[in-house]
Amino acid sequence: MSEISSAEKISYNDYHVPAFGYELIREILIPELLGKNTPHLLYWAGKSLARKFPLDTFEQIADFFHQAAWGSLETKNENNNEIEFEFTSELISHQLKQKKEMSFQLEAGFLAQQYEMQKKVICEAFEHPRKKGGKVQITIKWDKKDVIE
Repeated sequence: MSEISSAEKISYNDYHVPAFGYELIREILIPELLGKNTPHLLYWAGKSLARKFPLDTFEQIADFFHQAAWGSLETKNENNNEIEFEFTSELISHQLKQKKEMSFQLEAGFLAQQYEMQKKVICEAFEHPRKKGGKVQITIKWDKKDVIE
């Protein structure tokens, strides 16, 4: 049995990543490497991740958010050309209370691409961190005329 096949059998549910390690990579290392382009590049990185992990339902997307330690994802509002999500976790709540500027462009790009693949129209996402509530809102918008072939 190869190392890869045995590694694939590991259940990630049994492991927990310390918040310090997560923040070290996300809030210090990545911005240091990407500089002022960090939010823009994270958005496109989120879209790339979504293409590598295509999901068919909201439940699968919410489960992905949980597994990736991005937080609990909920749908808040939906109409003909947009949908609004809210996600939170203890870590997000703490981060928003401690920091002036936070970027959730990775998650925004991921959601935009998932809905783009599901709806077959070009989608764009906008983040709205809510410091007071310790939550993040992401709005995805699309135009039914911008069909993907």
